[in-house]
Amino acid sequence: MASRPGRREVRAVARMIDANLNRARESLRVMEDVARFLLDKADLVREIKATRHELAAVVDALEAAGVDAVASRDTPGDVGTAVEATDEYERATPAELATAAGKRLTEALRVIEEACKLEGVAGPARGVETMRYRAYELERRLAVAMRAGVGRAYRCCLLLTESACRRPWLEVLRAALEAGVDCVQVREKAMSGRALVERVEAVIDQARPCGAAVIVNDRADVAISAGADGVHVGDHDVPCDRLRRWVDRGLIVGVSTHAMDDARAALAAGADYAGVGQVFASGTKRRAELAGLAYVEAFFSWGRLPGLAIGGIDAGNVASVVEAGATGVAVSGAICAADDPGAAAASIVAALRPTDEATER
Repeated sequence: MASRPGRREVRAVARMIDANLNRARESLRVMEDVARFLLDKADLVREIKATRHELAAVVDALEAAGVDAVASRDTPGDVGTAVEATDEYERATPAELATAAGKRLTEALRVIEEACKLEGVAGPARGVETMRYRAYELERRLAVAMRAGVGRAYRCCLLLTESACRRPWLEVLRAALEAGVDCVQVREKAMSGRALVERVEAVIDQARPCGAAVIVNDRADVAISAGADGVHVGDHDVPCDRLRRWVDRGLIVGVSTHAMDDARAALAAGADYAGVGQVFASGTKRRAELAGLAYVEAFFSWGRLPGLAIGGIDAGNVASVVEAGATGVAVSGAICAADDPGAAAASIVAALRPTDEATER
């Protein structure tokens, strides 16, 4: 039978607990300030602050069990203070800052939990375990919120559907890419999964050399299988926040929105960009009420997410969409159904180009 730990060992464990309590407190403070100052998310701030208070209760419970973590502290004699990781002072983005804080928090709580199980300590291991699981969710929510809106602001997205094309779909795609389309959304709702993967891979072969992104409509599984850049989900598809629980963070997720409440919900759910519409009447999708140019103006002046104005946009009305503030549009019939898809795409792209860039070209 193992002997109980001596006084020296108990003090060493108390030092270990103290160091990790400090790590956890500091990590929570970083996470709280990120949620407060970078994200303006009051609900997340409240939850992180509540977790800080829970951590203070852990200290009280440890002291009640006879473990005085602070009194055991020996910073000058801690050999770990001189050990540094090669990337310890490198954070490329605020998102990396938040991610590092979340990882430190869960790791610190794990050490505290395990130490509390030792004989001679008898700390609140179960309470710390519960807090650790809550910390995993806080880490996830903060990461999702930090990632929201980081999608590239596309200028012209071709909504590619073979049945909408007057000319062969591959010819339409090549002409649009040559004209400057920088994103292609493959929208083939009736196509089987296997056939859709093959279609997306064929689109990628054409788009990647041109620097254009490839998005798959509805099907995250197909996007992942084919190696696409992202997936776009609509009103009746798997919600964005659910997708964020299982898709790789490298997968772009776009969300259809029709009003500012939708846009705010998309941002909170972790969307990378939003479809903004329906702006005009369209043969592709028919909605009882159009969002119109008023929503375009509201969304792009809000400026929290990249967006693509969508719905009935063509060379004849794209100027009014740009005037309303749109920096990007998604187009289907105006390009797919055109006799000259390259010329149709070029006229829309030109309307979206800043004046100085258009002059240079």
